Amino acid sequence: MRTTYLAKNEDTERKWYIIDATGKPLGRLATLVATILRGKHKPTFTPYVDTGDHVIVINADKVVLTGKKATQKFWHRHSGYPGGHRSVSYGKLLEDRPEKAVEIAVKGMLPHTRLGRRMFRKLRVYRTAEHPHAAQKPEIYHEFVRREG
Repeated sequence: MRTTYLAKNEDTERKWYIIDATGKPLGRLATLVATILRGKHKPTFTPYVDTGDHVIVINADKVVLTGKKATQKFWHRHSGYPGGHRSVSYGKLLEDRPEKAVEIAVKGMLPHTRLGRRMFRKLRVYRTAEHPHAAQKPEIYHEFVRREG
């Protein structure tokens, strides 16, 4: 009789990947990053165990929005005080804080639990191609292929 393999935290081998965001749509990039952070690209994926890898997103300032999202989509937040609602258009957010825009998109695609918060901590987003993680020997992730036509 075969048994189902269930991963354990101590058995998980973590790799580091670099994803270049240049010219990629924000949502498509976020789904790819969330998939790697969760570990769904591995055959040892277990839903309740953090089997994912570390992800470094570079060139976040070159990510694109399709359609009219730059002007019609907004990021909302609230300070918790009366009148503390703040809204920023995604066009302005990408201009001022592109790292934040990528982080928000990825965070929304992860589980909204303690496990999701632990997965999110393995994400690093940088505005340019410079990053301080050379010691981890990250690999360039080549899975992102955009279909033309």
